[in-house]
Amino acid sequence: MEFGFTTAAYVVAAVLFILSLGGLSGQESAKRAVWYGIAGMGLAVAATLMGPGAGLWFWSLILIAGGGAIGYQLATKVKMTQMPELVAAMHSLVGLAAVFVGYVAHLEIGNAAAGGDLGAFADMIAHKTPVEINILRVELFLGIFIGAITFTGSVIAYGKLAGRVDSKATKLPGGHLLNIAAAAIAVITLVWYFNTGGFLPLFLMTLAALFIGYHLIMGIGGADMPVVVSMLNSYSGWAAAAIGFSLGNDLMIVVGALVGSSGAILSYIMCKAMNRSFVSVILGGFGGPQGEQMAVEGEQIAIDADGVATALNEADSVIIIPGYGMAVAQAQAAVAELVRKLRAQGKTVRFAIHPVAGRLPGHMNVLLAEAKVPYDIVMEMDEINDDFPTTDVAIVIGSNDIVNPAAQDDPNSPIAGMPVLECWKAKQVFVSKRGQGTGYSGIENPLFFKENTRMFYGDAKASLDALLPKID
Repeated sequence: MEFGFTTAAYVVAAVLFILSLGGLSGQESAKRAVWYGIAGMGLAVAATLMGPGAGLWFWSLILIAGGGAIGYQLATKVKMTQMPELVAAMHSLVGLAAVFVGYVAHLEIGNAAAGGDLGAFADMIAHKTPVEINILRVELFLGIFIGAITFTGSVIAYGKLAGRVDSKATKLPGGHLLNIAAAAIAVITLVWYFNTGGFLPLFLMTLAALFIGYHLIMGIGGADMPVVVSMLNSYSGWAAAAIGFSLGNDLMIVVGALVGSSGAILSYIMCKAMNRSFVSVILGGFGGPQGEQMAVEGEQIAIDADGVATALNEADSVIIIPGYGMAVAQAQAAVAELVRKLRAQGKTVRFAIHPVAGRLPGHMNVLLAEAKVPYDIVMEMDEINDDFPTTDVAIVIGSNDIVNPAAQDDPNSPIAGMPVLECWKAKQVFVSKRGQGTGYSGIENPLFFKENTRMFYGDAKASLDALLPKID
């Protein structure tokens, strides 16, 4: 069998990728799962160099070395707070790669038809029937279409997450009609390209797809960015799978399907956690007023470290709710030390994690694991929400929307119906927050004005560092 070793290695690599994905479902198995993924990718690259990539080792090794050097620099310099935008940026590269590979496949079809100097891929095309060539055209067309959407969508998502693009939902005049028109152009050019195989319809489709990616993500507000990141992850997987069909690469098909399906499932889970329709998130945008919202009454009452320490020293049960503010302040180590001191006093301390806390799925779990917080006290929203009424102190560190009672009380709120952590039902609530702003999504939070809430203003790490010596 031609490239028999490569085929066998691809099967083993696919199994390793499946084990990696399965292991990521648990915190204790995640580290081992990452090594499964690394081993699988290393095996896949080596098998490719020994099979289809044989004879191209010089350029392949240069590109691998260059990519590895860039990856190492990013991995060692990027902070955890920048991880969401880094992921979005990586998705953009996957989409762009799919576009480039699709165009190369198109050029190789023409090269094979002209009977020119055939490479390995063009030689494979030369042996295909006209029906198979048409199928290949559809495959590369879809790969370019999905890849182009992923590219511009990921670039805009990166800009929003990095604060370089306004996080508010923004649409051009015409709104959804522009997206529909671009999608119609893509369908027309598909028929055109299928029948002619020309470059112009492929190019026009690419422009339409680039616009769709840009306009779709611009129309989604900051509060939905975790879903967007997961959705773009899914898009990048499907783009890779489509290109895998074009190249006849079974491993790319398997890996692309794994990434695409897992990203879609995760997006659905997060939408369910927000009581949002996946279609409405992707097409509708989020974060803007839905009508006249309820007026927030009262005032925000500040408290100092002494007051917080007194309440914690007297409490028997404490629930900590981390958010993106904790990540920005790099306060996870201080939080872990606070937990250690409170538990040493015999107090019950747990964490409440909302499914969309932070700006990346699992963001808070990773930060807490990094600070060596015990896994067994990190609870999901559904596991702990009913315990707030019997909790003495709830501490909110840098969270806003996931603890906003307006989701339940105000039908006109942009987050109306979204399940939230009901921390206001605790006897006392302390909110660690830099200032009186509304946060990333721009939605006011009535929690900050409730009678049992006190605002612990300041940088989260600095505030906790001041608090720690006062905990007996």
